[in-house]
Amino acid sequence: MTLVDLIRGSNDDRSCAEELGLATMNDSEFINLTARALAHFNNGTTDQAAAVMEIPLSAYTDENRFSHEREQVFLASPIAIGLSIEIPMPGSYVAREVMGLPLLLTRDADGDVHCFINICKHRGAQLCAHGRGNRTRFSCPYHAWTYDNRGELISIYAQETFGDVDRATRGLSEFPCAERCGVVFAVLQTGAQLDIDSWLGDMRPRLESLALHNWRIYLDRWIDGAGWKATMDGYLEVYHHNSVHGKTVGKHTVGNLLVHDTFGPHQRMVFARPDIKELNDRARSEWEPSKYTRYIHSIFPNLSISGILGDLCLVGFIYPGNRPDQTLTHQFVLCHRDADPASIDQQAEQFSQMTLQAVRDEDYALVRTVQAGMSSGANTSFLIGRNEPAVQHYHKMVEQLSQTGSHPA
Repeated sequence: MTLVDLIRGSNDDRSCAEELGLATMNDSEFINLTARALAHFNNGTTDQAAAVMEIPLSAYTDENRFSHEREQVFLASPIAIGLSIEIPMPGSYVAREVMGLPLLLTRDADGDVHCFINICKHRGAQLCAHGRGNRTRFSCPYHAWTYDNRGELISIYAQETFGDVDRATRGLSEFPCAERCGVVFAVLQTGAQLDIDSWLGDMRPRLESLALHNWRIYLDRWIDGAGWKATMDGYLEVYHHNSVHGKTVGKHTVGNLLVHDTFGPHQRMVFARPDIKELNDRARSEWEPSKYTRYIHSIFPNLSISGILGDLCLVGFIYPGNRPDQTLTHQFVLCHRDADPASIDQQAEQFSQMTLQAVRDEDYALVRTVQAGMSSGANTSFLIGRNEPAVQHYHKMVEQLSQTGSHPA
């Protein structure tokens, strides 16, 4: 079965995870994760790093360091740039800007995904307006040079008067691109190499278990934020949930209780729901892990898949801006494709408003004050606690990749 078949749906409607023989939400791995969360709940504990970590404030503010890390971590290494369900069938396309780069994602007739620079090779006009749709040809609005969805130049307007052109050398500039587990990855440098299976490593089956092809987009939106690192810190711990999110997502999680695992640079976090205590009176064979835990999958360096609540899911692509104090997040609210639209869309709207409040109005608003205070002289460094192991791991991976230029392991 091809990826395109999986996106469209198989006859027996099995999940992608089942199709590949990978973990599902009822497998022993998830029972064990739930058992770890329950033990922490009963004992008032959490997974911890070996020691407190001190990070110099310059890691968040120094412009030279920021430029180097932005280059090494986000441009010279694989990042997530989209979801497969955005381009669900041959002829689908997405045009958007990522970190100042105009991108055009297409799915060709063979079902393969491409990532092009959305710029005509004649005189540099933007080829396609931002948005999603279905087109197999893209004609430049300036002089009508036309390309197919494999990036090949197929037509030159009035070529008999223009002159000789070697079309084979005038195709769209293309970035290395790969599709795995319902996510589109790319290295945003032409001529670079991309070994996505090596990059994902042992995180791949965990990401595959989410069966992202089985979801549909309810809405997507862009959210401005403060600095990239300060913003990412908030995605990677539950320590702040009671104090910041008491009226939103914090009602659905146990504050300062984290089950944490790393897979190379990537991470999986498990939060407990307050009613997890009910499992003390049930045999493991009766457990339904997804009802008592919340799974957050963090794909280094910029993808967060969280907020899975029944038939609803929140996905965030976090990109640094042009300065250390800027970030831009592309956020998706997803509904499971098999959910009844008559009821799920109302739930999705409520979920969307709750998560928007939690992310934009609570997390991001607070982090703006953190960013603003960095120039006050109050601090020369930040302390990352033992109970914030995912934050520590992320910063270590950024430092390793930016210093060595090799993929973190």
